[in-house]
Amino acid sequence: MNTSPARILVVDDDPALRDLLQAYLTDTGFIVDMAADGQGLREAMQRAVPDAIVLDLMLPGVDGLTLTRELRAHSQVPILMLSARGEEVDRVVGLELGADDYLAKPFSPRELLARLRALLRRSQIVPALDAQRDRFGPYRLDRSARRLLKDGEDVGLTGAEYDLIEVLIDRPGRVLTRDVLLDLLKGYDRDPFDRTVDLRVARLRRKIEPNPAQPIYIRTVRGIGYLFNPKGTDA
Repeated sequence: MNTSPARILVVDDDPALRDLLQAYLTDTGFIVDMAADGQGLREAMQRAVPDAIVLDLMLPGVDGLTLTRELRAHSQVPILMLSARGEEVDRVVGLELGADDYLAKPFSPRELLARLRALLRRSQIVPALDAQRDRFGPYRLDRSARRLLKDGEDVGLTGAEYDLIEVLIDRPGRVLTRDVLLDLLKGYDRDPFDRTVDLRVARLRRKIEPNPAQPIYIRTVRGIGYLFNPKGTDA
């Protein structure tokens, strides 16, 4: 078992914030590398691959969204995105490009620490996405045809149900709040009290779960949201 300290790369153009996070995260047991922009991020990645990245959205030159897309082309390192911009569309785009979590400025270092630790825990138990990503149990996702197949037969999902299973499959082992799911499914054009996620989950469970009353693939995390478990076990 690896007990060495986790390495965190903080990428932000605010030197005061970098210094604050470096001191706080170092004091809590992390190894912390710093970068002020995209070029600094690339150079830091060449020196040492981090266990997680804290990435500011608004950077000089190449912005955080572009860097997230660049990182996801070759790495599944957990990314916690920061931004002083609170627009919902920024959060949605960041998550769709592959960021694992989003934290709006200003924030408390304690909250950032809690989110980082959660990302690191998930990264240890969730394998990197590979060619088997679109398979779980007897099911296979056919993205080109927007279908879910069970032993080669079309399950018969609606468009809304397909969108949900695709979002879940792309984020295995991650607890997704209802707000995040709504962001991913509907973008910024939504009602904050929208409960369609729960209804959509219930319909999808009826089609894919052996026992919808005791789901093994789409699990409820009480008071938070849902988690997709492709193994369909208690592991």
